[in-house]
Amino acid sequence: MTYSTNEMMTVAAARRLQNGSVCFVGIGLPSKAANLARLTSSPDVVLIYESGPIGAKPSVLPLSIGDGELAETADTVVPTGEIFRYWLQGGRIDVGFLGAAQVDRFGNINTTVVGDYHRPKVRLPGAGGAPEIAGSAKSVLIILKQSSRSFVDKLDFITSVGHGEGGDSRKRLGLPGAGPVGIITDLCIMEPEAGTHEFIVTSLHPGVTREQVVAATGWAIRFAEHVAETAAPTEVELTALRDLEARTAAAHGQAPGEA
Repeated sequence: MTYSTNEMMTVAAARRLQNGSVCFVGIGLPSKAANLARLTSSPDVVLIYESGPIGAKPSVLPLSIGDGELAETADTVVPTGEIFRYWLQGGRIDVGFLGAAQVDRFGNINTTVVGDYHRPKVRLPGAGGAPEIAGSAKSVLIILKQSSRSFVDKLDFITSVGHGEGGDSRKRLGLPGAGPVGIITDLCIMEPEAGTHEFIVTSLHPGVTREQVVAATGWAIRFAEHVAETAAPTEVELTALRDLEARTAAAHGQAPGEA
């Protein structure tokens, strides 16, 4: 089956969720990838959303954390305060799954503004629970489309801390957990280099060249000594993803590509 770069990105991200793990999910691309994982490789993954649903199993992708589909399909719903204090800060979240508007070489995230904070070119949706997720989850996955505008040498604003300034910066900041362990894009997969915690390319998606990745990155991106090729999406993965998108489009009155 043929597939798009966006489908490759979503499938590659879904594969990173281990079955049985507890995942704190962001809306948008993270939610799509996490629910694809639940429908394919990780049927027992426990999805938690900021508004309080635990074990959510939506049949369509939620429009927001307040979407009733999440509560209606969850094993239980608890107050938002409990999600953060007991589950997240209590060390019970295995994976935080986040999107970003901008990311830097150390996995720090900007979802606040593009440009000067007081006179921004673009004001973004803001932090939500992302800073707490990035700070307290045992590990963090980041998913976003790759371009030199989104993969920048210096963030316009640090909304959520990844590995800070690199090296032992995260440890010195007193943040628990491993921080970001993977950035999945429509071109490749990046992972933090041991010691420096700078993100380097460890896998290229089929048909993608190193030159494409370099051109789409705002810093001097480096590659692992041995760069793998990401396995192409299977028919099962693509069918599950496309069915999910079609159900979502029908439910929300969207064209299928907007789901």
